[in-house]
Amino acid sequence: MERFVYYFVGAAVAVMAIAVFSFSNAHSLPEGMSKKKTHRIVFQITTPDTSAYRALTRQLNNVLDHWPQARIEVVAPNKGINLLVKDKTNVPAEMTALKKRGVDFYACEFTLRQLNIPKADIIAESGYVERGIVHIVERQEEGWAYIKAGF
Repeated sequence: MERFVYYFVGAAVAVMAIAVFSFSNAHSLPEGMSKKKTHRIVFQITTPDTSAYRALTRQLNNVLDHWPQARIEVVAPNKGINLLVKDKTNVPAEMTALKKRGVDFYACEFTLRQLNIPKADIIAESGYVERGIVHIVERQEEGWAYIKAGF
């Protein structure tokens, strides 16, 4: 009987050690990796409504206040292109500040061609993507979160 107790206690200790080892390895990251998740979010704006542009800049700042290291892109196809047109946007200062915080803005080149808008009319903070919708789909396929901005 005494031998049984020793075997039982030994087996219980071994099972607990294996469980602790397995749990700690399952929840540890490789050396050099941070436990902080990098959030990647692509916003799409498709409205010419300038009040939506103000709401978008507030949303972007809100996200960055919570996740300062988030990677954020704003893609403007179709009528949302006015967000990035120099003489039509109502939030140029906000976009400059957001660009400094790491937000990337992209004008849809397909939209520019369709609406005959020259690149010279686009704000300096903007980059370009060939097709806005395609870019958004590719980002989603890469695991980025998608937010449709506007009302």
